[in-house]
Amino acid sequence: MDESDTAAILPGEVLNAPSADDQMSDSVDHKDEAGVPSTGFVRPPCTWSLPVSVEPVLFLSMFSLALQAPLSTQYLWDRISEDLGYNGSKRSECTNGSLPPDPLQKEVETLTAHWNLYISLGGFSVGLLVVPLLGSWSDLAGRRPVLILPNLGLALQAVVYLVVMYLKLPVVYFLVGRLLSGLSGDFNAILAGCFAYVADISDRKSRTFRVAVLEACLGLSGMLASIIGGQWRRAQGYINPFWLVLATNLVSALYAYVFVRESVQPDPSAKLFTTRHHKAVWHLYSTGGSSSEGGGRFHRCKLWLYTLCFFLVVTVHFGSRELYVLYELSSPLCWGPALIGYGSAAQHLAYLSSLLGLRIMQHCLEDSWVAVVGLVSNIIGLLVVSVANTTQLMFTGYGLCFLFMASTPVLRSKLSKLVDPSEQGALFASVACVESLCFLAGSGVFNSLYPATLHFMKGFPFLFAAIILLIPAGIIGTLQCLDQRRDHGDSTAS
Repeated sequence: MDESDTAAILPGEVLNAPSADDQMSDSVDHKDEAGVPSTGFVRPPCTWSLPVSVEPVLFLSMFSLALQAPLSTQYLWDRISEDLGYNGSKRSECTNGSLPPDPLQKEVETLTAHWNLYISLGGFSVGLLVVPLLGSWSDLAGRRPVLILPNLGLALQAVVYLVVMYLKLPVVYFLVGRLLSGLSGDFNAILAGCFAYVADISDRKSRTFRVAVLEACLGLSGMLASIIGGQWRRAQGYINPFWLVLATNLVSALYAYVFVRESVQPDPSAKLFTTRHHKAVWHLYSTGGSSSEGGGRFHRCKLWLYTLCFFLVVTVHFGSRELYVLYELSSPLCWGPALIGYGSAAQHLAYLSSLLGLRIMQHCLEDSWVAVVGLVSNIIGLLVVSVANTTQLMFTGYGLCFLFMASTPVLRSKLSKLVDPSEQGALFASVACVESLCFLAGSGVFNSLYPATLHFMKGFPFLFAAIILLIPAGIIGTLQCLDQRRDHGDSTAS
């Protein structure tokens, strides 16, 4: 898709947002070639809005991702088992603790984990270059291309996976499909585009809640895909669910093309393949962005500190989530599939309770304190889980985490408010890359910590996660106190 196609996607349909403060800052000065790229024109005021905009795009894309991720891992397990001649079932220490370890099963587990790592690293390494490029480009060319192209790339990945399954090709072709998806931006580009779009169409007051709605879409689609995927695979195998993955990505791209109105005035001269887009991301974090207005050491520090908070929070989320099932399967809990399903449902329902809690707390608390309350809820829940030795105690831990997703929308919103409207795409592309890094870091750290600490405390990784979350809670609270002190000083001086 070239620039003229981008500009002609939806002529005359430009949606923008909002508040008077945001509109005053929408007029962007031209930068020179060495600086950060900018649109160079004033975005028109908002003339059209709906309560639903890009939420279906994110819901459908996340649904396809959550549906295919566990299925592809199980397919790798079955294919590698078939190749090695292993036909045993995975044994649990609760039922087969007296049996010696099966070396062939261990080899299957190792190879499956390695191929999962190769596929994840392949997508991450390509996305690390492509996502910032697309995100910054969307500040000039518009958000809709960044919602459409990655969905088509994910659909292409599903096609490759289907070909592998139909023809029983070597599993290395899964990596080929992942790389093709990475070249189009992968799911992280969709994340960046959706959050940047919401930042475009929302004012500063409503932005946190709109971001929280998007995050709730992630949780609900993940829950639905988890319920459907496991049952469907047992009934019909792998191929039919992957046809749904393909269809879902195509429907998401079609919805973005037909129903999503552009929120950025497209610049027909915007080029995709240029170093200016990566320079825009560098400019964002090296100077604090255009909105820091040259004086902004404190502004730049806030950008870095909120990004650090986001990294720590999301790393804990990803890392601890991978351990829950393993923790529940083994002694002393020894849960079966039904209880594990209920536990997963409780985790995903926390997305809704967090959204509701955030909405209620916003009436009486600043956003920063809402985030701190969410982190406290997460910390208390993790502490209970770390010592859980009964089903009742484990579900108590899940219940205490009912606000655990209230912090990340606040952090995304805080970061969005720190940068200029013409830099939202570059910002959320950076955040999406950080999120990928969180997945790799969380998976590596917590999966290594769990076996290393089994001999003295099985729940130690959850205790460690709770301790880590004290850091962002302290940073967010401190920054809020500093902001209140500065505001009080400014009001006194005036």
